[in-house]
Amino acid sequence: MASAVDAAGDPIPTSAVLTASSKHIGLRCQAENVAFLKCKKNDPNPEKCLDKGQQVTRCVLGLLKDLHQRCTKEMDAYVGCMYYHTNEFDLCRKEQQAFEKSCPLE
Repeated sequence: MASAVDAAGDPIPTSAVLTASSKHIGLRCQAENVAFLKCKKNDPNPEKCLDKGQQVTRCVLGLLKDLHQRCTKEMDAYVGCMYYHTNEFDLCRKEQQAFEKSCPLE
């Protein structure tokens, strides 16, 4: 796994990228996620929550792009480790620490 973005600079949200970024996603996209979950809970019609789902997707993709721009080397190393070790956090703690030091949780 060479990079978390494609040639155009757009994030590639693979499972390794999403897992490595999960703490950041949970913090930065919390409002969008809560609004989506509330919508799903209040209305069983999936069409009613499409806009909320798009807001979550937009937030996550924007965050991934931002993280990759701010700490490219550390994110790529962490994502590469997660990819290689099938998303096993315990096997990638060194890379996780470097990533979280370079791009601290806000």
